[in-house]
Amino acid sequence: MGDQARRKLLISGATHGIGNAIARYLLAQGNEIVGIGRDFSAWTNQPDRLHKITFDLSDLEGLPDCLNGIMRAHPDLDGAVLNAGYGHFGSLEEFSFQQIRQMIDVNLTQHIMTARAVVPQLKKLARGDIIIIGSESALSGGKRGSLYSACKFALRGFAQSLRAECSSSGVRVCLINPGMVASDFFNELDFRPGDAAENHLRVEDIAEVIHWVLNAHPGTVFDEINLNPLKKVIQFNPS
Repeated sequence: MGDQARRKLLISGATHGIGNAIARYLLAQGNEIVGIGRDFSAWTNQPDRLHKITFDLSDLEGLPDCLNGIMRAHPDLDGAVLNAGYGHFGSLEEFSFQQIRQMIDVNLTQHIMTARAVVPQLKKLARGDIIIIGSESALSGGKRGSLYSACKFALRGFAQSLRAECSSSGVRVCLINPGMVASDFFNELDFRPGDAAENHLRVEDIAEVIHWVLNAHPGTVFDEINLNPLKKVIQFNPS
């Protein structure tokens, strides 16, 4: 699997933020992308190698049919980047029961279901990659982040176990834990990373790391990669 290898990859949350940057970067490298997202209106001048799947990943009832349809239509799919998610922060008692369920559905359950659809095909191919976009919140909990961290800690355990299940079949599993990234993730939040270049990661940084992981020697697995800005600065938006 050298630098010139061409892949067909499923990317969840491909319409905005980190997922959009990952999809664009990998398309520019000559790969084929099956992107899942709610709104592809930002994709002007769509490349031929982008297959758009418009779907709301919070719809867990409809997700199995969506995923099964993707796998039938793309039997040559040889990897997935599990990226979709959103942030909502506050003390636990500030969340309604419905909000708790929605957070877990989007930030954890749909990732597990997507991996469930992809893994059998990758095992059949005896190769491939599952890359999970986690978070620094998977490494330590913090104030106002109990629910978000719970999802990310669970994803970390899921990645570790899935890696053990898949390694004998030639399938690699990698978890990437970014710190604060300058992206639209913070559009609806009351804080954001600092504006200086050393205060935030760029979406392109995550895309470059994924390219690196995908093109590693087949026998090499990057179990877990932690990325952080040089200087962590949090800015709070005016109320």
